[in-house]
Amino acid sequence: MTMYIAREASKVWRKVTAEITAELPLLREKWLLLLAGLVFQYIHGLAARGVHYLHRPGPLLQDLGFMALPELGQDKSYLSECTFVFIFFSFFLWTFHPFIYHSKRFYTILIWRRVLAFLVASQVLRIITFYSTQLPGPNYHCREGSSMATLPPPNNVLEVLLINFPRGVNLGCGDLIFSSHMIFTLVFVRTYHKYGTKRFIKLLSWLMAIVQSLLIIAARKHYTVDVVVAWYTVNLVVYFVDNKLPEMPDRTNGLPLLPLSTKEKDGRLKDEKDSRLKDEFHKLLNGNHGDPTDRRQRVQMNGRHDEDMNHHGALPDATTNSA
Repeated sequence: MTMYIAREASKVWRKVTAEITAELPLLREKWLLLLAGLVFQYIHGLAARGVHYLHRPGPLLQDLGFMALPELGQDKSYLSECTFVFIFFSFFLWTFHPFIYHSKRFYTILIWRRVLAFLVASQVLRIITFYSTQLPGPNYHCREGSSMATLPPPNNVLEVLLINFPRGVNLGCGDLIFSSHMIFTLVFVRTYHKYGTKRFIKLLSWLMAIVQSLLIIAARKHYTVDVVVAWYTVNLVVYFVDNKLPEMPDRTNGLPLLPLSTKEKDGRLKDEKDSRLKDEFHKLLNGNHGDPTDRRQRVQMNGRHDEDMNHHGALPDATTNSA
């Protein structure tokens, strides 16, 4: 049992090291774009923190989703966050599965480059939108009477720049249209829908996105308009940005970076040999042999053969005529 575990651990380690070797050149090439995307996540949090200073509580707006969905209440509002955390970490782990699994369709660096591009484009639109008009927040800590509904003026710049992470992000107010949780959820779901391989998980991920939308409204974290706008805005952003970015190379048909065992290596060599033999067989059947000299010789031989046949076939006629 110990030997089996050690052997399997060795295989996994070889996979990881081989994938790191393949990903490092991409990281050296794309690191600036990845860093810019990560830095913008901080800028987005800073913008959400800033609008909290401008937020003014007021009566809840009339909302169709609030009428249709029962309110979860403060004691059950965590269900929305738990669903989002599950979606986030499931997607995060999936993007690193090429380091473990032998079959792989994409490079992790390249897929995060695309994901960050989708997020940044959507978040820029979100920042413009929630600074244009501040709506009274429907969340419990943003309502009238709550001490957290409006932040007091900051004492220094550092207080703003630190954004009170993570409490300041989770308990923000004023950054409503459109939902940041739905930006991440829809970007992750659309990315898996394009590059994932399991049909069941694709259907499940879209179902989870719908459930996430309903939970956000039921927990009164956003108005229904925040969720609805996120659905069509993020999907359009992903569609247009995805068309502008160069398509990622498909690794499905490529050979693995490192053979796992001698048996697998021998099997792959046998498959390559069989493939070459089949190609040669089809060429021979179609008369398309690769050697032009040999083909020329066959044509000449066939020509002489035809001439000889015609010559021998003409002898009886000549004999008959002379007779």
